Amino acid sequence: MTIETVPSLVEPEWLETRLEAPELRVVDCTVHLSFDSETGERRTESGRSDWERGHVPGSVFADIPTDLSAADPAYPYQRPSPEKFADAVEELGIGDDSRVVLYDAAGNGWAARVWWLLRAFGFDRAAILNGGWERWTAEDRPVSTAPSADREATFTPDPRPDRFVEKEAVLEAIDDDACSLVNALRPEDHAGTGLVKYGRPGRIPGSVNVPAVGDDAFVDPEDKTYLPRAALRDRFAEAGVTDSERVITYCGGGIAASNAAFALSLLGVDEVAVYDGSLSEWGRTDLPMETD
Repeated sequence: MTIETVPSLVEPEWLETRLEAPELRVVDCTVHLSFDSETGERRTESGRSDWERGHVPGSVFADIPTDLSAADPAYPYQRPSPEKFADAVEELGIGDDSRVVLYDAAGNGWAARVWWLLRAFGFDRAAILNGGWERWTAEDRPVSTAPSADREATFTPDPRPDRFVEKEAVLEAIDDDACSLVNALRPEDHAGTGLVKYGRPGRIPGSVNVPAVGDDAFVDPEDKTYLPRAALRDRFAEAGVTDSERVITYCGGGIAASNAAFALSLLGVDEVAVYDGSLSEWGRTDLPMETD
């Protein structure tokens, strides 16, 4: 059976009725990220063991920090080279003709990261499962512990370099009225009043806060679904983002920023780039920072 084009956001019912589609590849993207409450030191744990205990039937597991990142210890989630990315997604059974649905057990941010990477490397047939693993299991959808079946695939990267920016472009954007800088971290991180996790407290000057995580996030903290599009648009409009010609999103390490970029794509905002280094890089330089 050939399935129709996958929308960017799909509901559990939509996915369950298509699990046997031969072109479909479902990918668990779970990573567990935490910070030491005293030092702010980052702790990253693979979600592979969670996947082994139970997953969406037919799904494969993507190890983002090792296989889908450049493996730079200073900036652990930086985008990989096109060649490394192609090799990794081919191992997952994703090819040029695949249809992909991504999910995680951590509020959609890691799924959004892979969605943004796929988009940046020229692949537009991926979607995020709205609500992820938590909603899937809450609705008593089918769960499997079977290993994933190997699938031959050829992925041809077609990089879109404008989907990511470096710190030099962000520095120029600070004084560019046509560009909005969006910090997708929690309000306390944006204000500089929370735990110092990225070298220095605070934010990039002139940036606005549209949180992808926490109680004020555009992802519902209870069921992990995205807010309705009208409410999403209000969130970004209130911050002055939707009137901008260009948007650059950032966070701590490019994950929540990718989620914000995905949310903007749901609203039809196309001129968006992710600052991949985010505060993991910016906060450990002498580049300007501001706090409340």
